[in-house]
Amino acid sequence: MAQPATLTAEPRTVHGTGEMRRLRRAGRTPAVIYGHGREPAALTVSSFELGRLLESIVPASTIVDLTVGESVHKTLIREVQRHPLRPGIVHVDFYEVRADEKITLDVPVHLVGIPDGVRNQGGTLDQVLRTVEIEVLPAEIPERVELDVTLLTIGKALAVSALVIPNARILTDASLTVCTVVAPRVEEVVAPVAGAVVEGAPVEGAVAVEGAVAPEPVEPELIRKRKPAEDETEEKK
Repeated sequence: MAQPATLTAEPRTVHGTGEMRRLRRAGRTPAVIYGHGREPAALTVSSFELGRLLESIVPASTIVDLTVGESVHKTLIREVQRHPLRPGIVHVDFYEVRADEKITLDVPVHLVGIPDGVRNQGGTLDQVLRTVEIEVLPAEIPERVELDVTLLTIGKALAVSALVIPNARILTDASLTVCTVVAPRVEEVVAPVAGAVVEGAPVEGAVAVEGAVAPEPVEPELIRKRKPAEDETEEKK
């Protein structure tokens, strides 16, 4: 099972674009917590701590114990908004979960082993589906789903139906392909263009005549302008 992570938040009373910029300059990231019919509550979290947390977990499938004052809320990170041009997080959404209520989320699929078609036949393993959607209790959320691919040969595939997740119901279509082994790429040989003549090669349809001699190439006639002295010589003749 995925191990819970921890983060501390503070209530937020200020709103507006200008105030949000001031908070970010002070090293705080605006946030909100919602879920189970409760009114959304505005928060702030340490930008440094949030960044470090996101580097160590899979946000969509990791329970975060979010401490706000004296209360600890079990949450999932539902959305992380990043600035389109500058590094840094603009806003983060926390969704509160209950221990006795199942939730729907995506978990990553991890392929295990080297397929036979790759090791012995030179094929390539292609992972088509990288996450699957499941319904599960918060305490049973897996960190990832593993799929053994060692027996896959070239042209064979494994579908979602091959996945086994204890205590969870897979919602993704069971017929969808998770991974397949494709054949090695064959180098294409370019065929000669019809009608093209290769220098030095015999022309198709030509008949060889015994004793025939190939004509010598005719040299081009050299035409040059006569000099005046040459014209006078011709007249005297």
